[in-house]
Amino acid sequence: MMKSSDEKCDDVERGIKQQYIHSKTYNNNENEVKTNSKNELIDVESSSEQKLFSVNFSLGLKIVGSLIVIVLASLFAIYMDNYYIGLLTAFVALLIIIFITGLNKWFYIAAVTTPRDVLAVTRFIKLLLFIKRLASKNYSAAELFETQVEKHPNKICLMMDDRQFTFKEINDLKNRVSNLFIQNGFKYGDKVALLMENRPEFVAIWLGLSKLGIVIPLINHNLRKQSLLHSLTIANCTAVIFGESLTESIAEIKDQIPSTMVLYQFNDDINLPTYGNAKDLQTLLSQVPRDPPSPSTYKKPDQHDQLMYIYTSGTTGLPKAAIISHNRYFYLAAAIHIVSGFTPRDIYYSPLPLYHTACGCMSIGQMIIFGSTVALRKKFSASAYFADCAKYKATIAQYIGEMCRYCLSTPGQSTDSNHSLRLMFGNGLRPQIWPQFVKRFNIKRVAEFYGATEGNASIVNIDNKVGAIGFVSRILPFVYPISIIKADPDTGDPIRDKDGLCQVCKPNEPGVFIGKITSNPSRAFLGYVDKSASEKKVIRDVFRKGDSAFLSGDLLISDDRGYLFFVDRTGDTFRWKGENCSTSEIEAQVSNEADYRDCVVYGVEIPNVEGRAGMAAIVDPERSLEIRTLNANLKKSLPNYARPQFIRILEKIDMTGTCKLKKLDLQKEGFNPNIITDKVYFLNTRTNEYELLTPEVYDKINNNEIRF
Repeated sequence: MMKSSDEKCDDVERGIKQQYIHSKTYNNNENEVKTNSKNELIDVESSSEQKLFSVNFSLGLKIVGSLIVIVLASLFAIYMDNYYIGLLTAFVALLIIIFITGLNKWFYIAAVTTPRDVLAVTRFIKLLLFIKRLASKNYSAAELFETQVEKHPNKICLMMDDRQFTFKEINDLKNRVSNLFIQNGFKYGDKVALLMENRPEFVAIWLGLSKLGIVIPLINHNLRKQSLLHSLTIANCTAVIFGESLTESIAEIKDQIPSTMVLYQFNDDINLPTYGNAKDLQTLLSQVPRDPPSPSTYKKPDQHDQLMYIYTSGTTGLPKAAIISHNRYFYLAAAIHIVSGFTPRDIYYSPLPLYHTACGCMSIGQMIIFGSTVALRKKFSASAYFADCAKYKATIAQYIGEMCRYCLSTPGQSTDSNHSLRLMFGNGLRPQIWPQFVKRFNIKRVAEFYGATEGNASIVNIDNKVGAIGFVSRILPFVYPISIIKADPDTGDPIRDKDGLCQVCKPNEPGVFIGKITSNPSRAFLGYVDKSASEKKVIRDVFRKGDSAFLSGDLLISDDRGYLFFVDRTGDTFRWKGENCSTSEIEAQVSNEADYRDCVVYGVEIPNVEGRAGMAAIVDPERSLEIRTLNANLKKSLPNYARPQFIRILEKIDMTGTCKLKKLDLQKEGFNPNIITDKVYFLNTRTNEYELLTPEVYDKINNNEIRF
């Protein structure tokens, strides 16, 4: 019986997860885990010689068998003394050798993947030539944008709601920003943070600052209190530009930010008062000329100079500022453009935040580098997604996996398929919903990509393979310097061989994705502002002594044809609502708001929901914790996506010998009240309050009657 496409996708997802799960060692006792791991390594080393002997003996038999076939074929041809029979015999002998040595499988894989690989290599070479051409002209981001302004000044550049901005209008605002900050004494190398919600002016502001060599930390506008303060101070900001809607966020940290940090407030209404001693940016911009600043008044940035900081939670701790240089920005945007087959004529739609790499680099980069039109939205709306695509006549739209699921859950509309989209690109579209999504919304092609903001390697699905995030060529693996290496699935640490080198995973074996670091600017690892954090993402002595690679911290798996599939993240991070959530940061905030009670945070899976929902286990033996008060405080101190969806109240919690709270058993138990005797609360999205989770509620969650 033939399986449906949905069943096939479920099989893909299930197979990937099973292989991942079977690769892990679960044990209730942390010391036993370590002991078992060590014993396994000893067993592996002690049996390595036997395995090596077995492999060599098998290979030797194949070689001997092949030689016997060749000798017999040669003798037969000589005996027959016939040229044609000799050729036929040689051909048959060759086929026998291919099957004996197992090369038939290699030839089959080569045959079916060569078209894909040739297309990818062709586009990759085109990308490298394009980047080289930009490098020869030493463009900065602002200069490259100005070349597009010269080509088509009156073309629509950015759209949002009912507003449209031409390339000339954005360029005029960019110049005003440059002139204002020159007048205010800012110079090359200064750091001016941008804390704003999505709007076209966001792009013009950072372009104007970057023209002067000012570095722009793009701050996640959902951050509050300690996380926000950390993001500003770690970047050593001399000023911050914030939108009027984020005044409260600034007010919460006003007494902690340096007194020398200049505040600029951008108001929608020029008549609105500014907060405290903040300067009215709109008014100031109206008082400076829109002509380009004189080159003698500022230092021009180099293509290798820092352009912006984009923040990532990494695997642990507070947000880390990843460094994006001008040429790194070009590479990110040009790579997705060329490898995925975009054109300058395309119109892009992205409701993602501009402080993200996805929208801020990959979509806005199409405007800056290729002169395309980009449509934005202040905040994602599932019901309006395809209506917006139709409204703006978008040909390419951007997504994250959660968006796709939300769109599928909306009632049908005429715009579901009545649009001009020819392609969607993004990351996180699960195999489970991929076929339903592309069928309902009439999506001809999906370019699923994978890459870390701070990383030096990205991959793209260029041939619509369901569930794949890219591929590694099986016949030309050396063309693109990425690999999947064997690693501990809990820590992400590489598992090395007896020579101390990393080991490449075999097909269908999960491992950590790495990108080799080379002298090529496109392969360089710029890392974070915090150099110690950068060093943690680099591994050395990878495949030979002295080489190095970027360690992604993500577990991937490849199939026989080289297609790559995402498995999970290593370390104490879980992904929820499209964001990487750091458990250690959330633990600190929850503990503070719970009067410093012991607390652990971990991700738990909810049936039919993308990612992992945050769950906090709080020690409260006296049962004196006020859940409503805790919720009110968490609303103020954590972004919505970082707030725990479940809270478990504990009598006590076990600790390790190094005074670390254990969470593995808690994570395995999840939020099931049928096996948990402690009280568990869930965050009801309708009331925005924590409510007691009963067995009846648990069943409703599993049946998707209660949604998150």
